Amino acid sequence: MKYAKLTAITLLLIAVSSCGGRRDEFVKNPVDDLVRDMPTDRVFSIALYDMNVEGNFFEDYYHKYRIIEETTPGQPEERITDWYQVSESQFKQHVDDMGMELVSRGEDGKLVKEVSPPGYNNYVGNEKYGQWTQRDGGSFWEFYGKYAFMSSMFRMFTYPVNRSYYNDYRGNYYGRGRAYYGPTSGGSSYYGTNSNYTRTSRSNSTWSNNRSSFKNRVNSRTSRSSSSTSRTSRSSSRYGGSSSRSRGGGFGK
Repeated sequence: MKYAKLTAITLLLIAVSSCGGRRDEFVKNPVDDLVRDMPTDRVFSIALYDMNVEGNFFEDYYHKYRIIEETTPGQPEERITDWYQVSESQFKQHVDDMGMELVSRGEDGKLVKEVSPPGYNNYVGNEKYGQWTQRDGGSFWEFYGKYAFMSSMFRMFTYPVNRSYYNDYRGNYYGRGRAYYGPTSGGSSYYGTNSNYTRTSRSNSTWSNNRSSFKNRVNSRTSRSSSSTSRTSRSSSRYGGSSSRSRGGGFGK
């Protein structure tokens, strides 16, 4: 009777785990839909603006995006989307990318699906909008007066783009499918979720307010899983491994 009860629980856990996997697969990537709905000749970029996780036992994952697009050529405008549900795998893939561009299309019509600093693909280095200037012993990007609002849009007054950063991105990351977070100082990168660039601009974001709770839940699950594994290992030693079969389903995630 006890064995039958354990088997039923195991089968239930396997079913829950399997359903979770299928559920993950069926959540479409909203960025693909946003790109699809853009006019094919429009210059745009889509950045990860905010993140959220809801639920305890079963968790749902959400993204909010910042879209910069030129509805009129040469006049970039920004808008923030509503929340979109994403899969767990999509969420984990971009958990370090808040504030970063995920996809962009330039004047040449080329679609770039790479994680990159905001503005690097369409505006920084584009002589239509600005130029490199020498100051403080280095070369920095500066927008022309009529595009000065873009310095604020990309926070370049506080976090200027050094030409060496841009050259590093274009020479070693662009077109290679590698994310570029800028130089690292004191264990923190220049861009990305945990950078000062993002933390100071998005201090009141949903993710900033909730990530501690999310980390605690993850650590709690990890701790319970480790404890369970330890108990299973000890039980297997004493009873020849029969207990490990009763736990074979697990949660997986």
